[in-house]
Amino acid sequence: MTGRLHHVGPVIIDVVMTVGALPEQGGGTFANTARTLPGGGFNVIAAAARAGMEVVYGGAHGTGPHGDLVRSALRAEGVRVAHRPRPEDTGFCVALVDTSAERTFITHLGAEMDLPLSDLRALRPGSDDLVYTVGYSLLPGPRADELVTWIRELPEGVRLVLDPAPVVGDIPAQTLSRVLARTDVLSLSAAEAVTATGAGVLEEAAALLAERVRPTGVVVLRDGAEGCLVATRDTAPRRVPGFAVRAVDTNGAGDAHVGVFTAALAAGLSPVAAARRANAAAAIAVTRPGPATSPSTEELEEFLARR
Repeated sequence: MTGRLHHVGPVIIDVVMTVGALPEQGGGTFANTARTLPGGGFNVIAAAARAGMEVVYGGAHGTGPHGDLVRSALRAEGVRVAHRPRPEDTGFCVALVDTSAERTFITHLGAEMDLPLSDLRALRPGSDDLVYTVGYSLLPGPRADELVTWIRELPEGVRLVLDPAPVVGDIPAQTLSRVLARTDVLSLSAAEAVTATGAGVLEEAAALLAERVRPTGVVVLRDGAEGCLVATRDTAPRRVPGFAVRAVDTNGAGDAHVGVFTAALAAGLSPVAAARRANAAAAIAVTRPGPATSPSTEELEEFLARR
């Protein structure tokens, strides 16, 4: 595998609770289980690292118990942390998972959103490297403007991976257009693709997005258990089927997909072949409780061999 992944998205803490059902407004309920663990961008980082890719965390992180937990988890995955902690603690997300395996998020942001241009410029990715960022980092604010500036400065050979996230509709249109024009890999959910394009047909949405990324770029439209669509400017959207499994927790499945797809591309696989591996990783992930549940390379190979 060639090239490193420089992850500049926010890593936060997930407080994951399983519930029978979400309470009505003004009501309450008891959680069946509760865990506190790193989430957000950590899920993508862990997925890529477990798939054999060298990953550098170039995002911000805080001083405090949440920041300590983030750094400890990154070290356990063999990931180097590029920057010193910020004075504020890292933020957190409460993730409620119901019996249908669907999840609901409530997030409080912290130090992970304070990533200045000077820190970004200190990363210096090489010509074979990839850079990952996420839509949360592109929400209006001075740090988003600095991130866009740095993205536009990236050397020609560096490939940019963008996951616009559920906040894609809140990213200023000009900001999104500028970043998409420099994007080599756009990975997003079906709902996010519809929001970004207004197209109700997924194939149409994928084709429209393929015209907005770099000429040699690829769009991966994730469609849950149905797999994903892969599209480029030169090829019509192609369906890559998913794998039938019994889901227990969909939290982090999209992140597993992005991380494994990126690692597979870095290893030289075609977008379609990379998408099949990513579909398998997401399928494995949803059979496990928790956000960072992407499989190791050995687990992924064994799963694919059985299928």
